Amino acid sequence: MPCFCARWEHLRICPQGYTCCTSEMEENFANKSRSEFEGMMKEASRSVQVTLTSQYKNFDGYFQDLLNKSEKALYDTFPSMYGELYTQNIKLFKDLFSELRRYYRGSNINLEEALNEFWTRLLERLFKQLNPQYHITDEYLDCMVKHSEQHKPFGEVPRDLKLKATKAFIAVRSYVQGLSVGSDVIKKVSQVSLGHECTRAIMKLVYCPHCRGMSSVKPCNNYCRNVMKGCLANQADLDTEWRNLIDSMLLVADRFDGPSNVDTVIGTIHTRISEAISNMQENKDSITAKVFQGCGNPKISTKASSGEDKKRRGKTAPDDKPSGLGLEKLVSDAKGKLRDIKDYWVTLPSVLCNERITAGSVNEDRCWNGMTKGRYLPEVMGDGLANQINNPEVEVDITKPDMTIRQQIMQLKIMTNRLRNAYNGNDVDFQDASDDMSGSGSGDGCPDEVCGKRLSKSSSTRQPGTHAIPNQSGRGVNGASSKSLPSSFLIFLSMAVMAMQYLWR
Repeated sequence: MPCFCARWEHLRICPQGYTCCTSEMEENFANKSRSEFEGMMKEASRSVQVTLTSQYKNFDGYFQDLLNKSEKALYDTFPSMYGELYTQNIKLFKDLFSELRRYYRGSNINLEEALNEFWTRLLERLFKQLNPQYHITDEYLDCMVKHSEQHKPFGEVPRDLKLKATKAFIAVRSYVQGLSVGSDVIKKVSQVSLGHECTRAIMKLVYCPHCRGMSSVKPCNNYCRNVMKGCLANQADLDTEWRNLIDSMLLVADRFDGPSNVDTVIGTIHTRISEAISNMQENKDSITAKVFQGCGNPKISTKASSGEDKKRRGKTAPDDKPSGLGLEKLVSDAKGKLRDIKDYWVTLPSVLCNERITAGSVNEDRCWNGMTKGRYLPEVMGDGLANQINNPEVEVDITKPDMTIRQQIMQLKIMTNRLRNAYNGNDVDFQDASDDMSGSGSGDGCPDEVCGKRLSKSSSTRQPGTHAIPNQSGRGVNGASSKSLPSSFLIFLSMAVMAMQYLWR
């Protein structure tokens, strides 16, 4: 389309020659293109954010519902089954579920110790209640607890539940945290501002055809891709760690089934507790004899026996095992959606060009090539900052990476490491940092090439408080406020930033 308003104007961005634009119009177009591009970035990221946020809500709701139902079943069945043992120790049971819930939400709790403490307190109270004719002191209870591993008053339930519950809770906690971190990374990266050179390149790509009287001519696809690859070079560097995060989450999701099936483990905690209590009641005489043999005979109490244990002996709480169909569908849907966003960062340039700028296919011989209507000849650059050194459309300083994005890469590494440990059944909050980051684990652990073999051995394993499960108690992953990060983490982050700046000079 010819430009009837053609005049000579010295423009700073568009090709020199007769034009329909003034310098003021060019500047307005540059501002408009900047605003439009940042809007496109936020719109493109919004769908990924929605995916991760909805998955987070689905899984978080499911896991919390499992725990709530188990707790309610205990409160509904234990009063009639155990009488005073339950009514006099309601707080003990409530505290257990409270600790489990706090751990799941991100508090820095040693789950094994919390479970051990519960069984110890329950044993002490149940032993006293089953032997009301004796005066049992705290010192005597200490002796009994020391020998409990030999007597196994609750059978194998405490050991079995501790083994399975810790693995299940570690898996579900790390998984929902992974969804939260992924969404947070997308949000922060979408807010990274557009550089000056990128603004010029996008203005030239989108609006310079208007200044040449060719407003209907679309940009050449490869030309658009070079501009996008230059403008999104830092974002493309997220790709490796983003893929590691997604792959690790897919593997942890597989842990929801099998020996540590979260439906069975979390949904039937009340049943296992009842099973343990019934085991001790049924074997009261032999257990008491073994305790007396090891700790001596306690003094006879002057208080009369209530006989409550005789009236309340017996049946195990109904084993209401969840069907698992709901979780199976959740996991299946989640895996499909996670795979869909796995290559988000490296496909983003092509997606923006195809859907927003070139509007799909264009005639490569009759498209805007940055100078005129014709074929675009330069080759398309690779992905990432290092590959933009010869980008013909965007001047990219590869020695100055965007530090906001580098910080998000570090967040992805930290979360991937948590997931990797969760896959192996390990809780990184209670491991030595150097061992954690070295990737050591059991032989059937997460494959290095999937879970991030490139993780630095010197990196911290502690996840900053900003990535605790959101909208909960306000605690970080390590139970700390985001305003009071551990000093060791701050030192590490400073060193990491300095090291990155040095490497990129």
